[in-house]
Amino acid sequence: MNAVVVAVALMLVLSLLRVHVVVSLIIGAVVGGLMGGLGIDSTLSAFNKGLGGGATVALSYALLGAFAVAISKSGVANALAGKILNMVGRQEGKGSEMVKWLLIAVLLGAAVSSQNILPIHIAFIPLLVPPLLYVMGRLQLDRRLIACVLTFGLITPYMFLPVGFGGIFLKEVLLANVAKGGVDVSGLSVMQAMMIPAAGMLFGLLVAILFTYRKKRVYQLVEEGEVGSASSSYSPKSLIAAGAAVVAAFVVQLWLDSMIMGALVGFVVFSVSGVVRWKEADDLFTEGMKMMAMIGFIMIAASGFAEVMRETGQIQTLVDSSVSVIGDSKAMGALLMLLVGLLVTMGIGSSFSTVPIIAAIFVPLALQLGFSPLAIVSIVGTAGALGDAGSPASDSTLGPTSGLNMDGQHSHIWDTVVPTFIHYNLPLLAFGWAAAMLL
Repeated sequence: MNAVVVAVALMLVLSLLRVHVVVSLIIGAVVGGLMGGLGIDSTLSAFNKGLGGGATVALSYALLGAFAVAISKSGVANALAGKILNMVGRQEGKGSEMVKWLLIAVLLGAAVSSQNILPIHIAFIPLLVPPLLYVMGRLQLDRRLIACVLTFGLITPYMFLPVGFGGIFLKEVLLANVAKGGVDVSGLSVMQAMMIPAAGMLFGLLVAILFTYRKKRVYQLVEEGEVGSASSSYSPKSLIAAGAAVVAAFVVQLWLDSMIMGALVGFVVFSVSGVVRWKEADDLFTEGMKMMAMIGFIMIAASGFAEVMRETGQIQTLVDSSVSVIGDSKAMGALLMLLVGLLVTMGIGSSFSTVPIIAAIFVPLALQLGFSPLAIVSIVGTAGALGDAGSPASDSTLGPTSGLNMDGQHSHIWDTVVPTFIHYNLPLLAFGWAAAMLL
């Protein structure tokens, strides 16, 4: 058995059995390292070596979390929750159905915007979603649907739109690594390459909204204001300051191509406007770090897991064994490359980290099979994005859970990971394969 396959499978099984994700990652890494012939000392050394890369990601999330907390102090989230709650109180029957669709649209718009317009990624979720849990309970809205909506907004923009996180993934990660493999990407439209796979994500979202989770689901109603207050104070001044901070963060991000600098400038706008006082800055940063702490620890553990998988050398073995099955079949080649990408990404938990690994192997293979440059970009991009939605260690699943489970009524594995895997990874496999054959 391949060590990577065993490690990822064990990690997923333990997570499904409700073992904590961090513990599952550590156990999976140790077993995978031992099966890969590293020995216990080398396995732990590789795991510790990988922790450094995860710490960088965790620190970035902490900074983005601080900016998100500053946004929350302006009262934007509470103002929105209050308006929607008032609408729920006034509407009955068909009217409440309209409020349901409005709520879905607002959360979808916020998730999409968090990837490009206001690049705070998942940091908005623990602030915006908890004040809306009471509203969702009143509407008997299935939180698995909301998890699918949020995950769609966290993944699809970066794999299709070359702005914000998408600019990093599509240009600096995907195209750059495909070019290293000897493919001429000059003049190539990355949006055209990823259009069909992105349509697979849209297909999964529509299935979740219109069919799978249409029925109402009963949750225990937590008293209004107990989980995220919908009545916190806000003023026109604070809302205007929030708008100015969002615009400033977006402009600086495009200008300097730095999400961190954009967040810092937005934070300064809050401070200058008086929404956040200078003497409150330390407490605010601490609060932002606390909010993102669990996600940070899981991302750190996932980086250690990924490093152990790389050190075993079994990822190359896994791909080589797939190559022996492919032969000269383009259809079989595309399918196996996507399946390997799914397995590797679910283990690593990050499409950004997966692409450099698989591109080095897939690009020469795709060239040998005669795929076009557009198809090669589509295959590698889809293979990298696959698994992001269905991994217990992915921020695209951890983020939605951090907000939806604030009252303890939403399981990370069964209510976020499993639904997003079914509705996004499976369609991505089909649409990604179709893109490889058509482009």
